Amino acid sequence: MTVTFQITIDCHDPQLLTTFWAQALGYVLEPPPGGFGTWNDYWRSVGVPEDELDDAADAADSIVDPAGVGPRIWFQLVPEPKAVKNRLHLDLDAGGGRSVPLPTRTQRVHARGEELIAAGATRLRVLSTPGLDHYGEVFADPAGNEFCIH
Repeated sequence: MTVTFQITIDCHDPQLLTTFWAQALGYVLEPPPGGFGTWNDYWRSVGVPEDELDDAADAADSIVDPAGVGPRIWFQLVPEPKAVKNRLHLDLDAGGGRSVPLPTRTQRVHARGEELIAAGATRLRVLSTPGLDHYGEVFADPAGNEFCIH
């Protein structure tokens, strides 16, 4: 049996991260369920207390793959800040795989990294070893969550 799943990321500012990750992944903000004008209207209808709703004026707190292939990603509002390194992170494939020459992969990865820096990411380090057929870069999203581009 196939199991469906979503990825949940705890955060202080769902709006900041939905915007960033929608751009990074080519996803879109998930519209509220049918019959509801906003996500907060929906959450209230299922009994979520007001003090647990995002004060950021009913913005989407999840993103979805417009092709319907990738998992839904929900940015769950939590009170505490991120404190330690992620135990799970996303790897974005911008290089094209080992069939693409390493210099081309390197250029593609770096270019995608520059796009995401402009969107609010921070480059943390480069993963490159002479003689090893690999190039990658490690980043933090606007909330400090690590991810890689390879």
